[in-house]
Amino acid sequence: MKDTALSHIHKELGAKMVPFAGYNMPVSYEGVNIEHKTVRNAVGVFDVSHMGEFLITGPNALELIQKVTTNDASKLLDGQAQYSCLPNDSGGIIDDLIIYRFNDKKWLLVVNASNIEKDWNWISKNNTVKAEMRNISDDFSLLAIQGPKAVEALQSLTSADLNAIKFYTFIVADFADIEHVIISATGYTGSGGFEIYCKNSEVEQVWNKVMEAGKEYGIKPIGLAARNTLRLEMGYCLYGNDINETTSPIEAGLGWITKFTKDFINSENLKIEKEHGTERKLVGFELNERGIPRQGYDILNVHEKKIGEVTSGTMAPSLGIGIGMGYVPILYADVGSKILIQIRKNTVPATLIKLPFYKS
Repeated sequence: MKDTALSHIHKELGAKMVPFAGYNMPVSYEGVNIEHKTVRNAVGVFDVSHMGEFLITGPNALELIQKVTTNDASKLLDGQAQYSCLPNDSGGIIDDLIIYRFNDKKWLLVVNASNIEKDWNWISKNNTVKAEMRNISDDFSLLAIQGPKAVEALQSLTSADLNAIKFYTFIVADFADIEHVIISATGYTGSGGFEIYCKNSEVEQVWNKVMEAGKEYGIKPIGLAARNTLRLEMGYCLYGNDINETTSPIEAGLGWITKFTKDFINSENLKIEKEHGTERKLVGFELNERGIPRQGYDILNVHEKKIGEVTSGTMAPSLGIGIGMGYVPILYADVGSKILIQIRKNTVPATLIKLPFYKS
């Protein structure tokens, strides 16, 4: 198991540490509900330094990115970011990722920790245009500072105007007395905030100054358990749960990041799928009675016939009800449809709803 540069701090803070994607990671400090509500109402800090970063550079960088990703990166301007995914040859998803454009010859791809090696090998294999590639995952740390008070909590740490950084844009600026830090208005919580990229040797200083500056705004460290409940309330896909090598971006509701204004790997087949529709669809549901849906639980129709499985589920801290997602046949996928969730020996009624579950 690898440690992040901050693992010793998490242990000192009493975090419960768990193995995740090859790293020792803090799953919780005070408890998932407290940490979740801290991010929804104030501001919290996640150490997500296990994520992977690939630098793609040179005159052919964009050509490679366009080939291996579904979204249209040619639409990006300098300082803009984009959510996208890496399609495989058979209609599934190798990974979802964020693409950052510094300029036309310098791009950063941020990928999921569990897929770093797989993604690197896949992009390398498809790099027929000889773009320059560097895997800088082991050299950089990433903090996600999320919540409605993030701007106020962090503004004293930089000369940049944080209010001017719009959603899915980024700058390189001074931060916490360190030059050349990437400050990105991205995140996985639905409560606003920033993601801060810096070198491993700098992140402890950044963490300490962020915690000090945010003290009067109620800042707290947040673990992976609350990261999961926050993203699920927003209906955001988690790789390995809701999307994988066998789920297409179209059936996963990711048609909006699948652009047929360009050619990319398997684009012809995905275009046919988009035009003709899919046999199943990723849906969100709320339980109508008490219960907690979990990954792997059966989804039944009202006649108690199995029609799918829960891919993600939890008790939503912001809502006080059980919520989840899963794939069901198109016949059962309309918003408002009634289904049943098999929770141990009980079948609990649920209703399909339009995502997100949480609306601020």
